[in-house]
Amino acid sequence: MIDALKEIFKRELQKLDDEVASFSDDAMLWKTSGEIKNSAGNLCLHLCGNIQHFVGAYFGKTGYTRNRDAEFTAGNIAKEKLIEEINNSKQAVESAFANLSDDDLEKIYPQNFFGKEVTAGYFLIHLISHFDYHLGQINYLRRMLLKS
Repeated sequence: MIDALKEIFKRELQKLDDEVASFSDDAMLWKTSGEIKNSAGNLCLHLCGNIQHFVGAYFGKTGYTRNRDAEFTAGNIAKEKLIEEINNSKQAVESAFANLSDDDLEKIYPQNFFGKEVTAGYFLIHLISHFDYHLGQINYLRRMLLKS
């Protein structure tokens, strides 16, 4: 299970990298449309913050300190800086999974999840699901902005 989770995290981070790289210019990463309130840039920062916090800091002991509010309020960051954050997230995954065992996945994750205890494995699966939800939003927003 460890190898599968690591492979999925790395694959999805590469998809995020590809999405961000597909934006025609830096400014487009920070645009929204209609009722969509989060830009692709903010969603990218949010996904990287999640991975570096929940995976890197907890499992990988990276020491990462998250500023969740900044993930949604930052703007006009160059594409290269976002890709750097994605690369930092990839490294956080490498660090985290280097020392994990299948037994670790059965341990209770230290933070409650919507008011209940869950295993680390459950929480990692949730993070992948959450990641893909926002990755789809980024893809849709990019394609919508290209048409306008």
